[in-house]
Amino acid sequence: MKLFASLLLMATCLVAFPAHAAMPAQPSLKITTLDGKPYDLAAQRGHWVIVNFWATWCVPCIKELPDIAHFVSTHPNVRAIGIAYEDTDPSDIRAFLAKHPVSYPIAQVTMDKPLKDFDEPVGLPTTWLIAPDGKVAKHFMGPITSAALSATIGK
Repeated sequence: MKLFASLLLMATCLVAFPAHAAMPAQPSLKITTLDGKPYDLAAQRGHWVIVNFWATWCVPCIKELPDIAHFVSTHPNVRAIGIAYEDTDPSDIRAFLAKHPVSYPIAQVTMDKPLKDFDEPVGLPTTWLIAPDGKVAKHFMGPITSAALSATIGK
């Protein structure tokens, strides 16, 4: 009877909490940016890429946006893409970016349509640093700094 109860509990958990596929070591990302341009992470091979999940209401996210832009502008082998992770109208994000401009592309992902190859952030900001070979080099939870990026990249 205990075995049956244990199996029933496990089956219930599997239905209630389906298994989440692990994020691939070499994720893909094909998305349209807020300015209507296609973005393909694979086209960035040969460069380090900062994939930064953020939101307009997230104070630490707002603080790190210019830091990321500065890091990218001072490191020729580094690119970035910002992923606005929120269910707001894209025009609101564009208005926000007019007040807080960045030098890298921004796309929006809504919570009901997460990216296929990236784990859903459990908090914001969340950043993945992708190595020149396309593999995940580091996952950062919380604000990133130039020092942390430099330490991972080796510059």
